[in-house]
Amino acid sequence: MTESKSSSESSVPETIDVCIVGGGPAGLTAGIFTARAGLETVLLNTGEPILERNAHLENYPGFPAGVNARLLLDMMTDQADRNGCERYERLVTRVAETEDDRLLVETEEGDVVTATYVVCTSWADTVYLQDLENVGLISRGSKTYIDVEDDGSTGVGGLYAAGRIAGEPHQTIVAAGDGARVALTVIHDSDVPFYHDWVVPESYFTGRGREVPPGCEEIDNGERQRREAESMDVMQSYFENAHPDEPTQHPSVEEE
Repeated sequence: MTESKSSSESSVPETIDVCIVGGGPAGLTAGIFTARAGLETVLLNTGEPILERNAHLENYPGFPAGVNARLLLDMMTDQADRNGCERYERLVTRVAETEDDRLLVETEEGDVVTATYVVCTSWADTVYLQDLENVGLISRGSKTYIDVEDDGSTGVGGLYAAGRIAGEPHQTIVAAGDGARVALTVIHDSDVPFYHDWVVPESYFTGRGREVPPGCEEIDNGERQRREAESMDVMQSYFENAHPDEPTQHPSVEEE
């Protein structure tokens, strides 16, 4: 597994653009998108995503015979790191509004982070939002969800939620897709120049007399082949051996 960038000596940046709470498929995907858009992105996570309980993931597109769930998380984590999303093992204990319309994020470890945007993807923890009066919370039995608009925004400016904590179905592909969708909302609201996150062949835009739009990149055939070769090498290294970790059993199941 790719290690987080945190250690006992490291500290989280004090001022950032985007803070993502939760390191499952929704959080990692959101981090990939916001970081690629040029927003300084930090992901705070503690514990293990629920996906690690899956014995074999068989409904995630692109893997005809399924894929080891822990391996998929490793690959998502690697992709987030490669695109500049910084990850730290931290327990978020409080999110509060600041006087300048930003959000203050505090952790159990003592970090105090000021972020323009916070994306909640932590399932199923909403205790850290108790100081935000305008966040709608929906209780359903033992679970609590964050009330969101169709674009993932909440009643607090700059606060968003994605994935299961936003009431989305309990499927990995849905959580990842919702993380991407809400990240695009954040990117749009940030007003950073952004068109599409596309890597296109040389002359795709310029050959039609257009400038390459923000967020897009034209590459020549040599660079395309280089990137494809690298991607094949990386994937082969991931699938060279079986993942060493066993799935995590549900905590309510007693060991025999």
